[in-house]
Amino acid sequence: MSGGSYGYLFAAKDLEDLHAQRFNLEEMANRLAGLGYAQDAARETEELLVLFRQWETRAAVRIQRLADIWHAVEWWDFNDSSEDQVRDALATYRGDHDDVGTPHA
Repeated sequence: MSGGSYGYLFAAKDLEDLHAQRFNLEEMANRLAGLGYAQDAARETEELLVLFRQWETRAAVRIQRLADIWHAVEWWDFNDSSEDQVRDALATYRGDHDDVGTPHA
């Protein structure tokens, strides 16, 4: 069987598949750039990598900001805590508490 030098990158069907192939995507961008006559395809492939990196950074920031809220809701839904914890987590998320947790007036 031939092919597979880039992990069958061409067979990626969705963003999840493509994201799992980031290393191969970078290798493909380099290969295309090295051809000299495929600069447009190399550039677009590189743009996909940039978009993934931007999304990862933005998602990581949001995950960190939302984790306490998700935790509070999950535990409330399973009767491990109360709605008060959700409200507290939301207040912290919104900046309604000072640094020591005292609610703002």
